[in-house]
Parts: sequence; C-alpha cells; structure tokens
Amino acid sequence: MISSRADPTVRESASLAEEKGSESPPAPAAKATPARRGAKARASTSTAARPSSSSAGAARSTPSIRTPETRAPPPPKSSPSPTPPSGTVVDATGLVLGRAASKIAKRLLQGESIIVVNAEKSVVTGSRTNVLAFYVANRARGSKRTGPHYPRYPDRIFRRTVRGMLPHLKTRGKEALDRLEVYMGVPTELGGVARQSIDEAHPTPALRAPMTLEEITRLLGARL
Repeated sequence: MISSRADPTVRESASLAEEKGSESPPAPAAKATPARRGAKARASTSTAARPSSSSAGAARSTPSIRTPETRAPPPPKSSPSPTPPSGTVVDATGLVLGRAASKIAKRLLQGESIIVVNAEKSVVTGSRTNVLAFYVANRARGSKRTGPHYPRYPDRIFRRTVRGMLPHLKTRGKEALDRLEVYMGVPTELGGVARQSIDEAHPTPALRAPMTLEEITRLLGARL
C-alpha cells in the first residue's frame, strides 16, 4: 500500500502513467496504391508543366524579334550573245524604190532571205507633183471599210511595192514574201552587221534631188 502522504513527485509520475495507458496507440498510415501513385504523379507533372499566369503574361507582353536572314546576292546575268541575222541585210539609203523592189523580188523568188533597213531613206524619182498625186490617189482609193487599204508608213509602202512584183496570190509568191523583212532605221540587233547595197538601183544624177519615202509618207499623214 502506498500511503497518501507519499512524495508529490511520485504522485505526478503515477498520474502520467495512467494517462498514457488510457490513450489508444495511433493507427498506422495506409499505404498508397499504384493507381493513386500514378494519379499523384500526373497531377504533379501537369502542375509543373502548366506555366504560371505571371510568366504567361510576361511572354505575351514581350514580342519576339526576328533577325533578318542574310541571303547571298544572285549571280549576275550574262547578256545573251547577239544572234546573226537570218538573211542578207540590204541598206535602202539612196536607192530608187521601184528598181530596188524589182531586184529584191527576183532574189526572193530564188530562195534568198533579205532584210531591208533604212526603208524611209529610199527615193522616188520624177516630178514632185506627179509623185504626190500618185500616192494620194492610192491612199484615197476605196473605202475605210472595204479597202483597199494603202499604207502610209515607209516600211509598209516598201513591202507593198515588193509584193506587187511577186505572184503573191500563189504559194510560191507567198513563201517568197515571207522571207522579206523591212525596217525603218537600223534595229539594235543589226547595228554591227555588214550591210549591202544594190548598185543597179542608184538614181541618175539630177539637178533636183528626188523625194525620199519619208517626205512622201509625212505628206500622207504618217507620224514619224
């Protein structure tokens, strides 16, 4: 028997032992199942991958700066070499229109291709009054709707004069006319090409110079 007058420290230790005995031991923590572990892992990865609102706002506010791409300059283009003319180049400067047209028509029927330059510098001999009356009458013949439509530019008049000396309604004449090219002046692609002349087509010396085809076409209304 322990007396009631025992030491107070002994009474305190006895009361503490009684309190510990009355309290039940804590239950052991439940172990996490594999399904729960996977759900927790996915939740942690999703929260880690999801950016915060502050970082997303900072990313939107700062625009991305693209650096310009440096491209190599293209190689210089080589100028194409001039192609040689497909026929004989004839300079019509100072040649009588009718005589030159007859010589050119014969050469065309023989299968030669001819390129005529400076067609406006060819001349028409005869009285100025008769020459102008001839071309004005040709120009005024027919109607605008039905023709015949006589040209008023030097290169077209020269070509039409040559056509009049060819059987242009037959296949032989059409093929010969297709081999003829007529230009006013000298084209750039024919600038350095050697040009020929027709000796039989030069006019005889006269006191008054004959009219050039350029003068005639200007009087017909050509805008040169």
